[in-house]
This record gives sequence, structure tokens and C-alpha cells, in this order.
Amino acid sequence: MSFDPILYSHVAKEEDYPDKTVIIEEGSTGYWIFVVLEGKVRVTQKTPQGAVTIDTLKEGDVFGEMAFFERGRGMRTASVIADGPVRLGLLDTDQLDKDYEALSPQLKELITTLIIRLKETTRQASTLSAEKSLRR
Repeated sequence: MSFDPILYSHVAKEEDYPDKTVIIEEGSTGYWIFVVLEGKVRVTQKTPQGAVTIDTLKEGDVFGEMAFFERGRGMRTASVIADGPVRLGLLDTDQLDKDYEALSPQLKELITTLIIRLKETTRQASTLSAEKSLRR
């Protein structure tokens, strides 16, 4: 595995998913954070023109973090789908909660601001991608 051993130390459980399995559904709620241990996943987002692929994540990439940092109050902003067989690690949210609570209020506010920006940037990118696809 070619990713940070500290990240791997937070893996509480490993799960396998076959090709085309929807791992996270856009609009659902959840609190889990995943790391790709083997294989790839596609991140898609719905637009008025249809679903577009925002990114393909590979070994060592993390997803689901925005919902975690919103403390499970927000809805998932994208779907994540297995692109071939994939093995994922489910991160230990109890330990991550403890680590997060130890942060200063200022750092927590910075993280919140970054998540809001990431959501907006992702929304804009998916809309542009969908519009570009229509022009082809």
C-alpha cells in the first residue's frame, strides 16, 4: 500500500465492493470516512444536465470527509461508485472525533470554511463539466 501509515492506523474495518456498487449515494446522510485501499472509485454529482464524473480516486485517496466535518448534519454532496472491484478502509470516527475535539476553535472554523469552499467548487466544476458535455 502506498499511502500514509498514520492514515492506515485509523482504519477500523475493511470492506470489499464489486464493480459498479454505489458506496455513497448523493443526498444521503452519513458520518463515515473511507480510504481506498485497492482499486478505484468514481465520484459523481447530479446536475440539471445529468450525472457527471467529478473525479476518480485511487489507492490512498480519502472520501466522505465533508459529512464527517459537518458532524453528520449535512447530506452527501456526491455519489461514490466502485470502478472495478475495490477494497476500502472505514476510518475510526470515534478516534477522529477525539482528534477533532482536541483542535482549537480557530482551526475548527478554518476546516469548516474549507469544507464550504470545497462544496461550492465541486458544484461549480460539475456544472461546467455537464455544460461542456452538452456542447460536444
